[in-house]
Formats: sequence, C-alpha cells, structure tokens
Amino acid sequence: MSEQDFVSKNKLKLLVEGKLPLDDIHALLRMPVKDADRFWKYLEILQERVSWKEKILVRISEHLYVVQKGDERIVKCDCGQEFGDYRVNWKLSSLVYARTTKEAFDEIFTTQNKPNPEIVEIREFYCPGCSAQLGVESVPAGYPFLFEVLPDIDTLYEWEGKPLASANKQWYQDLTATQTEKWAKESSK
Repeated sequence: MSEQDFVSKNKLKLLVEGKLPLDDIHALLRMPVKDADRFWKYLEILQERVSWKEKILVRISEHLYVVQKGDERIVKCDCGQEFGDYRVNWKLSSLVYARTTKEAFDEIFTTQNKPNPEIVEIREFYCPGCSAQLGVESVPAGYPFLFEVLPDIDTLYEWEGKPLASANKQWYQDLTATQTEKWAKESSK
C-alpha cells in the first residue's frame, strides 16, 4: 500500500466488522499519511449498521455511541436504548451485576490467583434494551463507577475541519455529580 493509496469504504467496513485480514490491518497502521476523509467514512459505516436515524457523532465503545438527538447529545446503544446526556456516566442508566463474593469470582476465574472479594469487586454493565455487555470494571469495593470516556466532540470535529453548528464549550464537562445530586434530592422528598 503506497502513500497515495486511500482506504476504501469497503475495506474500512471489513475492519469494523472484524473481517479484514491481519496483513491489511498492519498495512493500514503503517500508512505514513492517512486519508483525510477516513473519519467520515467510518461514521457512515457505523450509521449504516444501526436502525435508528439520530446522527452518530462518535463511537465510545463496541455498542455505544454519542448521537445528536434534537438539541441534545446522548449516549445510545446500537439496539436503540438511550442512556441520556453523554456528559453523565452512561453506567448510571445500565443494568449492573456486581461480583462481590468468592463464588461469583469462581464463575470467571479458573486459577488460584484471583482477586480478594473483600477488597475488590467486579462490575459488569449491561444494556437494559438488548442485554449486551457494555463494560466491565474491577475496582476497590465501594468505589464509584468509572467514567472512562468523555469525548471533546467539538474539538474533534474542529480538528477534522467540520465544526458542529451546536459547538459550545459547555458541552465538554462531566455532569455525573449533578445528576446524582438531583436523584438524591428527589429521593429525599
């Protein structure tokens, strides 16, 4: 693959589907110059894979996307399940299975070397709409949910040369604590 070669949309589609041969993947990684429209082709491929119409702004995991829904930017699963404002940790709206006992750890660890359930818990996050596993975290017992991805979408689109009409510095902030505070106030009424 020479510097002048561009990656076809079909080749990117095979990559997204996990069907691109390893040699081709290595060639993509070694390209000294990336084709300027690769991000846009990638978004087109992702959009074609889902049944809903909201515009995908960015993919944040295997099943989750930040999409533009009216004036809002929300997290959405490929099944269509909505998790709310992307600035609030999506895990707060997921189904959670917390492994906190030796028996629960034995279901996934087959060796003697395993975490101590008295100090570690393993949390599995699932989509309420399709039951897809969306994430797993191993953390100290009682630790708050990790908020792993808060993309600065406006800066990304600016770098890509297509700033969003809705761009605003207020978008890029973690609102998880604001949401949990709201829930606490509602539950104390």
